[in-house]
Amino acid sequence: MKSFNLIITGYGGQGILTLTEIISNAALKQGYDVKEAELHGLAQRGGSLDCHIRLGKKIHSPLITRGKADLIIALEATEALRACYWANKKTVILTNSKIFRINTNLKRILNKIKGITKNLHVVNADEIVKKMTGDITAVNIFMLGYALSKGLLPLKKEFVWKAVEEKIRKRFLEENKKVFEEAVKKK
Repeated sequence: MKSFNLIITGYGGQGILTLTEIISNAALKQGYDVKEAELHGLAQRGGSLDCHIRLGKKIHSPLITRGKADLIIALEATEALRACYWANKKTVILTNSKIFRINTNLKRILNKIKGITKNLHVVNADEIVKKMTGDITAVNIFMLGYALSKGLLPLKKEFVWKAVEEKIRKRFLEENKKVFEEAVKKK
C-alpha cells in the first residue's frame, strides 16, 4: 500500500480527536508512516470537526486533497455529507445514522451521498451503544470496531486495541472493550 487517506468527521464532543489519535497510533505500531491534521474552526462541543489521517510507506503531507479520500468515518450523517468534498466514486463512507440538526431527513442525506459513492455503510451506532452501556460515550470506539469488522481500515485488530488501551482511561476501558468487541463481530 502506497498510501491510505482517511477522514474522520463529526462534531466536537463526539470523540473525533480521540479516534484520530487511536488510529494514528495503531498505524504507527503496525509500521506505517503516519501524518495527521485537524481542520476545525470552533470545534468545541457541537462545532464541526474534520481530522485527516494519511498512512503508508512514506507520507509527506497530512492533508488529503479534494476527491482523494479512501475512507470517511462520520459520527453524524450530516457531517458525512459535508465530508463528501474529499470523496470520489471509490471512496467508502461509514456513517452513524445520528443527525444533530432538527428537520433534517436522513434518507435525503444518504441519497445525496449515494450520488457521489455507492460504497456507503450506515449504522445506528448511538442506539447500539446506548443499549449496551446506557449512554453514547463509546460510539467512536464502536465505529472503529465496525470499520475493522468490514475490512475498511488497513489495520490489524491487535494493534488497534493496544492503541485503545493506551488512550482510554482505565476506568472506562472495560466498557469500551465490550463496545469494541461487539462492533468487531458485525460482519
